[in-house]
Amino acid sequence: MRVRVPVILAVLFLGAAWAQQTLNNDAIIKMVKAGLSDDLVITSIKGQAGSYSTATDDLIALKKAGVSDKVIGAMMMANAAAPAAGAAAPAAAAPAPAEAVDLPKDMEIGVYYRKAGQWEEMLPEVVNWKTGGVMKHIATAGVVKGDVNGHIQGPHSRNSLSLPVEALIYTPEGVAITEYQLLHLHENTDNREFRTVTGGVMHVSGGATRDMIPFEGKKVAPRTYKVLLPATLGAGEFGFLPPGGSMSSSNTSLGKMYTFRILE
Repeated sequence: MRVRVPVILAVLFLGAAWAQQTLNNDAIIKMVKAGLSDDLVITSIKGQAGSYSTATDDLIALKKAGVSDKVIGAMMMANAAAPAAGAAAPAAAAPAPAEAVDLPKDMEIGVYYRKAGQWEEMLPEVVNWKTGGVMKHIATAGVVKGDVNGHIQGPHSRNSLSLPVEALIYTPEGVAITEYQLLHLHENTDNREFRTVTGGVMHVSGGATRDMIPFEGKKVAPRTYKVLLPATLGAGEFGFLPPGGSMSSSNTSLGKMYTFRILE
């Protein structure tokens, strides 16, 4: 088989000249006028970066310069493939590493709070539920008949914290953070009291939500939510009330609340 030495030398020469540049219309015209076959020019188009102008006037100029329809088609296909490759690049990129989550060791269902850089368990207290009419008052506010009132022994929580408070709530399976309530507790001489609408008891009446404080929980792990209580909360007695209480036939029942005291 005869080898066309001049053509091969031309390919090597032009390949070296264009190896460090992006191919364009002028480069293709030079390759064609140098006598390279359509197959060699198309191989260069497919194997090297290129940016081609293929507007109507550009196509006419290419045709007048002797560029074949086959080569022009390869240039247009290369232009169409470039945006698709660019769009696919982000999808192929490695995903950003997940944010490291600092969680307590051997975490169980409950509430935790940050103290001196470590997570401490917020021990719950027993809640005695009573309907309106049984309790005479909640602090200085009157109880509306039919309201659900919580009663906790002792004037203060054993958990004393300073603002801002960073808390962590690990919920039971199937329970959302929106089912928890943050409540303000009213201090009496030997107990704390509050009024609510949940805990499994739904006797809602006027003023029953006055002790509820809105809060948001950011999910940081399965069934685990981080809650940040701002300095604007102020001093006083508070508690996270989980769902699940129920009233008995005697209109009283026991539940639990994760209580804490905010110091001045």
